[in-house]
Amino acid sequence: MDLDNKAQVSVELIIVLASIVAVVLVIVSQLQKTASQGSKVIEDKTEDIFKKIDEID
Repeated sequence: MDLDNKAQVSVELIIVLASIVAVVLVIVSQLQKTASQGSKVIEDKTEDIFKKIDEID
C-alpha cells in the first residue's frame, strides 16, 4: 500500500468515526430529553398522590 492509499483509508476512517459520534450524540440527547420528561411526569404524579393523602386526613 502506498502513501496515497493509506491517506485515503485514514480520511474514510475519520469520516466514519465522525458519523458514529454524531449519531451517538443525537441518541444521548434524545435519551436525556426522554428522561427529563419522565422525571416531570413522576414528579407530577407524586404531588397528586400526596395531595390525595392530605385530603384523607
